[in-house]
This record gives sequence, C-alpha cells and structure tokens, in this order.
Amino acid sequence: MSLEQTSSSHQFKFTGNAKEWFGVWIVNLLLSIVTIGIYSAWAKARTKKYFYGNTHVDGRNFDYHATGGQILKGRLIVIAAVVVFQIVVALMPILGIILLIALVIFYPWLLTRAMMFNARLSSFSNVRFNFVGTYWEAFKVFFIYPILCLLTLYTTFPILDRAMKRFSIDNHRLGTAEFGMSAPIGAFYKAAGLALLWIVAVFAIAALTTGLSLTAFGEATMALENDPASAIAVIAAFYFVFFLGFIPAGVIYQALTRNAVYNGTFLQGGHRLRSNVSALQLFWIAVSNLVVVVCTLGLMLPWAQIRTARYLADHTGVELGSSLDEFIGVQQEATSALGDAYADIEGIDVGLPI
Repeated sequence: MSLEQTSSSHQFKFTGNAKEWFGVWIVNLLLSIVTIGIYSAWAKARTKKYFYGNTHVDGRNFDYHATGGQILKGRLIVIAAVVVFQIVVALMPILGIILLIALVIFYPWLLTRAMMFNARLSSFSNVRFNFVGTYWEAFKVFFIYPILCLLTLYTTFPILDRAMKRFSIDNHRLGTAEFGMSAPIGAFYKAAGLALLWIVAVFAIAALTTGLSLTAFGEATMALENDPASAIAVIAAFYFVFFLGFIPAGVIYQALTRNAVYNGTFLQGGHRLRSNVSALQLFWIAVSNLVVVVCTLGLMLPWAQIRTARYLADHTGVELGSSLDEFIGVQQEATSALGDAYADIEGIDVGLPI
C-alpha cells in the first residue's frame, strides 16, 4: 500500500520508464566497454541525473549536477594512489605498512569529501544540498565504532549502523535547513533480531530435514576428490540454504531499518519524511528482479532498476510543516548569497558506497 497523501503529506513520485531508461543504459554500457571503462564516469553522472530528475515531490524534482569529468578526476586520483602504493609495497615493504596505516587514518577525510561532493552537486527544486560533517566525527563513526563492534563480536552492529546513518543525515543540509535523525536504537535491534531469527530458522529447518550443517559442509569439501558427485551435491545444497537464509535476512533488515530511519528523519521547518516499505514485498521484488535479469542475460536490468525505484518512491513521503513553495523560496533566498560557491566543489567523487 502506498503512503496516503493529504494536504500536508506528499508522496514521492518516480516518473521514469523502462523503455526510456533502457536507451540511456545501453549507450552507457556500450561506450563504457568501448572506452575500457573510461566512459563509466559519464555513465554514472547520466544515471544519477536520470533517476534524480525523475523523482518528484509535489511537482518539484531532484537533480544531479556533477559531470563525468569531475567523477573521472576522483577515480584517477584513487587509481594513481593504488599504483603508487603497490609499487612502494613491492620495493619497500616496511614503508608500505606505514602508508597503509596512513591510508586508514586518511580514509575518514576522504569519505567526508566524497559525501560533500555528492551533496553539493545534488539539488531539489534548484536548492542545493550540502554536507558539513567533520573529520573527527567520521573518524569516530567509521574507525572507532567498527573496532568496538568487532570487540563485542558484532552484537553492537545495530549501534554502528545507526551511528553511520545519523552521521550522514545529521550533517546534510537542504540550502541552509538542517536535517536530523532520531530513529530509536530499539528499531535497529528489532530489525537485526528478526533477520537473525530468519537465518536461524532456515538453517535449523535445513538441518532437521536434510542433515545439512557446517560439519557436513566441511566433510563434503574434504571428500571432493574421493566422491565428487555427492560432495558437490552437498556443497550446492549448503550454498542454497546459505543464500536462502542470508539474502532474505538482509532484505528484512534493510526494509525495517529504512522505515525507522525515514520515519525518524526531519528537516528544519517542521518537515518529516515517511516510509512504509514491506520486507515481504521488497524481497519479492529483489528475487523476481534477479530471476528476470539472469534469464534475459542482463538485458532486463533497466526494467528491474525502474521497478525498484518506483516501489521505493511509492512508499516514501514527506509531511510538510509549512508551504513547500514558501520553504523553497526562503532557501533560494538564503543560498543566493553563496553565488557560484557550489561551482567550486572542494570534494571529489571516488566511488565510495555512500
């Protein structure tokens, strides 16, 4: 069921279609292959621009302003750094270790610059987004928290996940208006608990009905040379159960935490986001998309992407605390003094998963 739309609540709308997007996608793919990946930077810019431009709220759309050249610049910097690192490691291993430590320390800065780049080159109704996160905030969230998560045997993963999402949301701005996220930690633990319960149930049922277990998997691996047919059957069955357990678990966690995050996100001015995606529907979309894409050797990937984008938009909305026209007008006036500040972007896109 889509979000109900009222005078103060507006549902996101995605207006892209598979036929139109296929034309863009196939050109991106062919040119990326012909140019040995170089054009993929422009392909990324065109992809984001298409999906942003076709996402609307109350008749106003998002937009993406980065160029392929800007994205390529960031990638070339990363490639050059990797090449230099590999050469140093090969010639001077000790110095390579020092560089690796330096890279770990440098990563939070790189992450904040990438987030700044993507925010500042995105807009809604001609009002640019911004990102103001600092190095030390990123260092704590992306370096200290993961270490603590590891030391607690990942029992604090929901805390880490919420901290990462809060770091991103709390430091974003639309014009000068601040975003904030107040999703309760209980929602993350509930999502993790249900996902874990699904995994345990799948493996327990498999063990009781077929005898599959880690021990059986290990024995099958050891018996590959002596009895390959039986061993391969056991290994294949184990991987089937593994994916049947972990993929739906990931979808369950994603759906439940998305709802918690969106429903707990607000924008200065009394505006609040809303989400009501269904874990079951999201799982069905993911599985059916995968089957169709595999059976068509990838040619139906654009259809799958459009289908997913439309479902997420249909189940995402915003409750407005005031007139959207008034809010946009205030933000355009507030940011007009920046002039061309956004044209001189200080961040770079390095292809990080943010």
